[in-house]
Amino acid sequence: MGKVAGSTTDSIERLRKRMAEPPLSEEYPFAWHELSVQGLRYHYLDEGEGPVLLMLHGNPTWSFYWRNLVKGLRDRFRVIVPDHIGCGLSEKPGLGEYPFTLERRIEDVLALVESLQLREITLVAHDWGGAIGMGAAVAAPERFRQFLLCNTGAFRFASCPWRIRVCRVPWLGDWAVKGGNVFARAAIRMAVEKRLSPTVRAGLLAPYDNWHNRLATHEFVRDIPLSPRDRSYETLVRVEEGLSQFRNHPVTLLWGMRDWCFTPAFLKRFQEIFPQAQTYPFPDAGHYLVEDAWEEILPVIRRRME
Repeated sequence: MGKVAGSTTDSIERLRKRMAEPPLSEEYPFAWHELSVQGLRYHYLDEGEGPVLLMLHGNPTWSFYWRNLVKGLRDRFRVIVPDHIGCGLSEKPGLGEYPFTLERRIEDVLALVESLQLREITLVAHDWGGAIGMGAAVAAPERFRQFLLCNTGAFRFASCPWRIRVCRVPWLGDWAVKGGNVFARAAIRMAVEKRLSPTVRAGLLAPYDNWHNRLATHEFVRDIPLSPRDRSYETLVRVEEGLSQFRNHPVTLLWGMRDWCFTPAFLKRFQEIFPQAQTYPFPDAGHYLVEDAWEEILPVIRRRME
């Protein structure tokens, strides 16, 4: 893979060194694992033993987002947490090396599930993790037992906040997201209701420290399927059409009600799809629900795993 492979390898090693030192190592005290997926390094956490929890992050987060739940659940469960390609400690390929589409993201998760031979999976998904994780479940329903969905979507929804639409504008989006890291920097303020510590802010931003390393952040924004013209629209349609098969599965909806992106309207749509779902609204939490309310979420997950 030439220069690009060398540069991304160096970048990952720099990030690993940084994450291995205090104070970040205290927030993220995990062993690191890798799987080669079509020649790309796919990083994941694999903590604890027992029933399987698969946690999928969104944009612009990474496995660091789930750290408090991993620490709080690994005593009784096996917690698997990948970094999507281009994010976190996974490889950061260029545009010609990876398609950055919903379909490929689903394939990556399926490759991990199959490699680790995961079964009876409890999916815990946030933001883009919902469409990716439910896409994997639609493709391999025999491997999934239940779903805990947090401020996410897995269906068509034409509404999109102007703050995100602006980042989709050609050239302007490139400059703002990849040049200024505006998307990730704004999120650490606008996606939470509780002020994040300097260490947590640094951890969330750590993988996205230059133009190239922010490519996945921008491509996630570009990949939002708002209309049939968008490249992942048909994939999302297939995911949406496959959701009904899980109506009798245990589904839990955990929602930060102050989310300006995945608003309570998304929650209502999930409740229509899964009328038997248990709903836990968090009135004082925002989009980064797990940052705002992880201590309240932990006992909910433990109960749902019984």
